[in-house]
Amino acid sequence: MPQSLTLLAVSKTVPAQTVLQFALAGQQAFGENYLQEAVEKITHLADSPECPPLEWHFIGPLQSNKTRQIAQYFNWVHSVDRFKTAKRLSEQRPEGLAPLNVLVQVNTSGESSKAGVPPHEALALCQQISALPHLTLRGLMTIPSAMPTPASHLAHNATTNLEKEFLVCRTLFQQLQAQHIGRADTLSMGMSADLELAIQCGSTCVRVGSALFGARPAKPD
Repeated sequence: MPQSLTLLAVSKTVPAQTVLQFALAGQQAFGENYLQEAVEKITHLADSPECPPLEWHFIGPLQSNKTRQIAQYFNWVHSVDRFKTAKRLSEQRPEGLAPLNVLVQVNTSGESSKAGVPPHEALALCQQISALPHLTLRGLMTIPSAMPTPASHLAHNATTNLEKEFLVCRTLFQQLQAQHIGRADTLSMGMSADLELAIQCGSTCVRVGSALFGARPAKPD
C-alpha cells in the first residue's frame, strides 16, 4: 500500500456551493470532466473570499479545442495519452504559472472504446512528455474495466481481472520510477466502486465522486 493517498473529489455536475462546503471541511483536490462547467466553477470559487486555495484536476477526455483553457485553469491533467496533446498543453500553459502536472492515461483493459495509450507504449510516451518545458510528468492514470458493484462484492474471477489491470499500471509506474522518468510520484487508480482494490494494488490517488456526493445524472459537455 502507498505511504500516502490523495483523495480526489470528483465534482462534475456538483454545484460550486457544494464544492465550497467540502473545501471548508478540508478537501483540497477536486476533479472535473466537463470543461465549461469546470471553468465557471473554478472562476466562481476563485472570486469567493471564503474559499481556500483549491487544486483542480482535469480528468475528462482531451480534445485539441479544449487544451488552451485546460492549460490555463487547471493544476493537473490526468488524461494525457498523446504527445501532440501534451505538446499543446505545454505551449499553451500561461507564463507565470507553475508547470502543469500531467499523468499519462494507460488503457489497461484493451477496450477500443476507452482512451489511453497501450501499456507497451506508455514508457516511451512518458519519456517524450518529460522533456516538455511547461509540464511536470507526475505518473500514470488508468480507468479499468467497468465494474457495476464494489469490487469487494464481485465474483472472484471478476476481481482477479480487475486486479490484473491495476497491476499492469503499477508495474509500469515502478518502471517509470526505476528509470527516473519525470517526477513519477502519482499513480491514479480507483473510483468509488473499486477504490479498496486499487489501494491494495498501489494507488496513490483515488478519484471518488458518487461515494462523496451521491448518484447524479451524466451531463453532456
